[in-house]
Amino acid sequence: MALQARTPASHNQMLGHRVRHPPSTNYDDDFETPTAKRLKRIDSTDSSLSRREDSDIGNEGRTTPILRIPVRPSREIPDSEAESDEDDNVLRDGTQRTELESALPPVKTDKEAIAEYEATRAAEAQSLDLNGRLGQRKWVPGKSSIYVDAFNLALETVLEDESHLFDEAEMAVFEQWRDMSYEGQYLYVRLFLRKTAAWHRINRLGYYGDIADLPAAVKDLLEPRSLPAAEEPVQVNPGEAEPPKDTILRDTFTFADGSGGHIDTLEEASSLLRLDELKAVAKEARVQGKNKGELLKALRKTSQGQGGLGWAVLKRSETEETVNSERVFLADEESLEEKENHDGTNVNRNSHFVRKILASTGPCIRLSAPALKLFERVHLVFYRSTEWTEKSLTTIILARISRRNFPQYIVSRSTNIFSSRSDLLEFEASIRTQFNIDFILEFNGTVRTNGLQKVKDVFEEVYPRWRVILQEEQQKEDRIYESGEGAYLRRFSPAWVYTRIVHKGTYVLGRFKEHEREHRMLTELLDQQLFHAARRGAWYQRKALLEEHYMWALKPDEGRSEDAQKKHWRKIALRTCEDGLQDRECHLIYHYDLQKRVMKLEKALKMVKREQHDFGHVRLGKPEERFVEGIRIEKERTPSRTGTRRDSDAGPRRGGKTIWVDEREGGGECSVEAMCLSWYRDQGWKGYHSEGGIVRTLFGYLFYEVLFTYIPNVFQTPYQTCPLDLHTDAFYPSRASEINHRLVEIANGESSRLLQEVYDREYEKQTCVVGIDWSYEFDDLLEIVNCFQGQALATICKVMAQEFQQRGGGIPDLFLWDPENGEVMFSEVKSENDRLSDTQRLWIHVLTGAGIKVELCNAVAKEVRTQR
Repeated sequence: MALQARTPASHNQMLGHRVRHPPSTNYDDDFETPTAKRLKRIDSTDSSLSRREDSDIGNEGRTTPILRIPVRPSREIPDSEAESDEDDNVLRDGTQRTELESALPPVKTDKEAIAEYEATRAAEAQSLDLNGRLGQRKWVPGKSSIYVDAFNLALETVLEDESHLFDEAEMAVFEQWRDMSYEGQYLYVRLFLRKTAAWHRINRLGYYGDIADLPAAVKDLLEPRSLPAAEEPVQVNPGEAEPPKDTILRDTFTFADGSGGHIDTLEEASSLLRLDELKAVAKEARVQGKNKGELLKALRKTSQGQGGLGWAVLKRSETEETVNSERVFLADEESLEEKENHDGTNVNRNSHFVRKILASTGPCIRLSAPALKLFERVHLVFYRSTEWTEKSLTTIILARISRRNFPQYIVSRSTNIFSSRSDLLEFEASIRTQFNIDFILEFNGTVRTNGLQKVKDVFEEVYPRWRVILQEEQQKEDRIYESGEGAYLRRFSPAWVYTRIVHKGTYVLGRFKEHEREHRMLTELLDQQLFHAARRGAWYQRKALLEEHYMWALKPDEGRSEDAQKKHWRKIALRTCEDGLQDRECHLIYHYDLQKRVMKLEKALKMVKREQHDFGHVRLGKPEERFVEGIRIEKERTPSRTGTRRDSDAGPRRGGKTIWVDEREGGGECSVEAMCLSWYRDQGWKGYHSEGGIVRTLFGYLFYEVLFTYIPNVFQTPYQTCPLDLHTDAFYPSRASEINHRLVEIANGESSRLLQEVYDREYEKQTCVVGIDWSYEFDDLLEIVNCFQGQALATICKVMAQEFQQRGGGIPDLFLWDPENGEVMFSEVKSENDRLSDTQRLWIHVLTGAGIKVELCNAVAKEVRTQR
């Protein structure tokens, strides 16, 4: 493996993931909000590879569920400042950062920033090739673009090192791509970054500044192209009878589909209408609805089995564009009419609606599924992830442009992530299968028996293959991978996905009351230690529960009485809990529940006191309730159109922001957290309203060297603020020795020294490091670590190291310390309409278990002032 210190090869210049599209692309306009998710029995610690799309499984044109990340409805009321309970990787617009985007510094990635940058680098770019433009950062509008160059860089990098993953027909597609005009490539890439399964009106694409001849670019994409005959049979994978339809390359292909001959249903045609156009259609068809979804539903229902009506309202003025559009579709209309007459369905309004809508909208274009699927595969291999978006093509280049200082580390990129084309295809298929299971269990409303049976059938098919690959991966770990090398690469093995499917299968077995087999599967999951280490605590909990309550009646008693049989299995459950507590890969957040079950079982077994476990050193203390009085401000709201106030206007919105008067700091308006912080300062405390910022900053300082220790495959660009696996459960086991050594140093009181070393070395450069906020006063940070008990701070750092992504949120609002008494305290602020979320309760358990004081500060309004 070639290693480079700070000087990346061409394939290290970019790397990214695909996430939910930004709002500017209007990617989600036609999708309804998914049904509220049921409460999970086991906490989810999924990584990016298990993020799902919540649109219909059978969407035409979308072949792999790797685009949108559903925003799950919150199960708890947000904090008083309306903060999210999710981890720091969830953005304000509901999207979720991928591992790479979390590893890069914040940079401007909007189109204005890109356009501005390209304009400044346009000179002398005509003579540069792809690598030259990327290296010297020069583009010419209309002749080169950061989007096309980034797209082509991904393709060329993959073909340079991993061309064995593609067959002859696919390589021919790439040759056809290289021969395409720049404007054709530009149009394809921009559509690729949008809603790829949707139709787009050609007259509304709006790329005239970069495409001088849009019709020629469209023609380039629609041109039929020939391919060599496929020699290999279609691969069949577990859990999937065959690949999705229309995704296999045939003898001919196009890069895009035209609306003529492809749009023949009202569902597709009506999705092209703007709201005002749809209202016009609905009015003419005499259907009603409160929103676009209801109008579409009513129109589609009415269109069946009725005669046609006039379309004067929908028809636009006779502009040249309109006339040309109708001419383009005239031949298609005649063809469709002949089909109707042949089928005897000319009385159906559906086809009439379709023709008129297309005549109004003009020609449309959509990316062709086979070529789209192929380029998605290229990006999966290049970005080492199933999630990527427009930011993936620009973020790393813009990070390089920003001229910031980054940590020193070794950049490495493995070229053997997929050993064969078959492995890649199976991994793709496993992702699709996982998506189908998640859709049934989590995003499709109440799960019924037939849905559970479908999941069980998939589990039965996947299970034998899972066991085979599990043995193969264990052999790689024992014989091929060096220490820690395989931890991140294993996430791209089908066994990673299959392990999650087996985990879901155990849930279904429990629903079907097949507890004996569920117990056997949990045992197998715990016996392997390569995949989904973050779930091990949950597996121990469920296994112990089955042994305590069910297994005594399902297993032979071997001559024991019923009471003796129950006692026997309680002892086994006790051993399971003990194994969980001793398992180094069982995350700390599960220890409390396992300890509770241990004490419960020991009490049921009537064990003598000297043989019972003593968990007094970690016994949780309840957070102290604190009530702080203040003056709340309510903004006077204007009456509704009916002249009455809404019910929600009677008081502060539940879970919303509240405004208070800061009586102790000048009497100005402030948040509820700032008001409470002022009260604590009056009591002698120093503090910040940081909501985890202090904890993350301390973690970045204390674990700086650990974060940038060389681990293969996790530093794939020189512009990262953290390793790619920090937000996964592979981070901790890959560095267990270094992490544990650092935790011992922290527990022994060496935190001040560690902070000082990092500060002296990095502060002047303002090095971009995950978590570290250089704006915090360093003297305050030194005081804070000196006030911490060493073991308590080590406990917090261990939780962050094990689950950095999941535990980034939920930390109490206020961080307080008293340098005179050497004490730290966390305070969670709640207004009258707030309550604790699950993540907040978990952090309170962790903090109190470590011996750190936690208060619940309830803000009480002693006076309410109304303002206009």
